[in-house]
Amino acid sequence: MRWRNWGRNQSASPRLVLSPRSEDELSADVARIASSGRRIKVVGRGHSFSAIAVPEDVQLSTARMSSPLSYDDATGRATVQGGTTIAAMNRWLATLGRALPNLGDIDEQRIAGAVATSTHGTGATKKGIAAQVVGARLVAPDGSITDVREDDPLLPFVRVNLGALGVVSSLTVQTVPAFRLRATEAPMRVDEVLGRIDELVDGTEFFEYYWVPHTRWALTKQNQSTDEPAAPGSRAANWATRVLLENAAFGAVCRVSRAWPRATPRLATILPSTGSRTRIDESHRILTSPRLVRFRESEWALPRERAADALRAVMDVVERGRHLVSFPVEFRFGAADDVPMSLAYGRDTAYVAVHMYRGVDHRRYFADVFAAMRELGGRPHWGKIHDLGRDDLRPRYPRFDEFVDVRRRLDPGGTFSNAYLDGVLGPVA
Repeated sequence: MRWRNWGRNQSASPRLVLSPRSEDELSADVARIASSGRRIKVVGRGHSFSAIAVPEDVQLSTARMSSPLSYDDATGRATVQGGTTIAAMNRWLATLGRALPNLGDIDEQRIAGAVATSTHGTGATKKGIAAQVVGARLVAPDGSITDVREDDPLLPFVRVNLGALGVVSSLTVQTVPAFRLRATEAPMRVDEVLGRIDELVDGTEFFEYYWVPHTRWALTKQNQSTDEPAAPGSRAANWATRVLLENAAFGAVCRVSRAWPRATPRLATILPSTGSRTRIDESHRILTSPRLVRFRESEWALPRERAADALRAVMDVVERGRHLVSFPVEFRFGAADDVPMSLAYGRDTAYVAVHMYRGVDHRRYFADVFAAMRELGGRPHWGKIHDLGRDDLRPRYPRFDEFVDVRRRLDPGGTFSNAYLDGVLGPVA
């Protein structure tokens, strides 16, 4: 059986594929495989562009362990199986009048994988999804199960675990009352974004923007909580915008750009001309969007105070490198957290994500971005393409060695490792 990720830049032919239906079955499978000295890699929906989830030997899917388990009305805490997709979790929480306080821009990932790789959304006061985790159940190589609770010193390491500590069979997250957002999307001149960056980020609950390469325009998204009634627009209008325009039409532009690269700068002028729009809807419908155009991605987390420098740096990379880029460059923001391997550990953060359409060679463009982001103190997203190894990453994470020690203790035989983890963390032994 051939495994491929969503971006189609990672693949493997695992020798064995497992798909347990229950925690007991999962425990037995893990113990049996680990006792034979083989390596296991848990795979989700394949939305990591790095090789973090590549199953080199045994592939373990949690697709059959994807159900809500319980909700505590007194605390607002919800427990789901690790294979539950974020989309399914959002729908279930909505029936309870609850929501996650922040979300990434897609919802197709399984919750355990999104947490493990430090998936985040945007908002100056908002933390990543992992910071919402208040409990987990972790299956060890010998099949034993540890109930990791909120006061357990192990929990911070389990939150962003890189898939290196065991199999997360279930997660408990802190939810908030369901809320609506007023979403305002509008083009803005780059000079205005640079001049108002702190005002825009601090004055908007959820702010992000996309610089359109080869232009002086950015596409901004300002989302603010509101008590106003939902006004999502007609189904036809939403389909026209989110599917036809943002995916089908944009995909057509990317295909033309791939076939005739020299047309890319001229095609880029189409995006800022798409105009402005405002709508009001439930938070999970505003914060997430369908992604039908396949691409490759690299993302870097920088100190918040380098946000404007990051935009200038990427603009300089595109211009000096004469790169022809059809995908907008995404800029998001987040609050500091205390999760050891989180992208936002110990510092308010600006996130910069660059993309390249599938079938277009991304290597030279990404390499130039890597160099610029390293100079700005960037930490690469664990689930996105980057070029850093253990010696480069250690000084970027103050508690890196603590995480390595926890990994060595919980998985001394490297059962849950692969070549990627050996590269970024070092071999277990």
